[in-house]
Amino acid sequence: MSLSVLLAEDHPVVREGLRAMLEAEGDFQVVGQTGNSSEVCPMVERLRPDVLVLDLVMPGIGGLSALRELTRRGADTRVVVLSMYANEAYVLDALQNGAGAYVLKQSEAGELIRGIREVCQGRRYLSPPLSQHAVDAYAHRAKGQAPSDDAALTVREREVLTLVGQGYTSAQIAERLFISVRTVESHRSNLMKKLGLHSQAEMVRAALRRELGPLNP
Repeated sequence: MSLSVLLAEDHPVVREGLRAMLEAEGDFQVVGQTGNSSEVCPMVERLRPDVLVLDLVMPGIGGLSALRELTRRGADTRVVVLSMYANEAYVLDALQNGAGAYVLKQSEAGELIRGIREVCQGRRYLSPPLSQHAVDAYAHRAKGQAPSDDAALTVREREVLTLVGQGYTSAQIAERLFISVRTVESHRSNLMKKLGLHSQAEMVRAALRRELGPLNP
């Protein structure tokens, strides 16, 4: 019995590599691909895949927003997040909003295969060096603390901050997220205020510190 998979990843070369890798397993069938997170929910409803492999930072409404919408709609599709970010806040957000697995892009190829098979069995999966213990510990700490700067950020502001950290200009961010440059600049301004930043260099450092920081073991 084959498992149907929908790929949501905005880099075509990566998508094709994932498709080839999955279909080489013999029992996986990639039934659809998209590079725009706004297309995820309609495609899931139309194709009804067993598994959705989802990147969080994508053009459109954003991967996390798409995940939330799928959960709200009660979709039966299992979700495996495939991300380059090991930040605890990202992992916890994904798990709390319906993801069954969180796999890092820098992991070995077999980790994604393992994650897909685990969620299809109704189990949760986190690829190394992620661990359920670390995520639980982070959630416990967050409950006992006043809202952090990260918690005060909207999903879109986190996406903009992430892309700033990757070196994208406002025009490039606007193109990737399908929003206007003016809207990007508004998000940048809000980020500066919320995070107490005073320069572009400080924003880049904040992005790297918050979004690229690895989980503690």
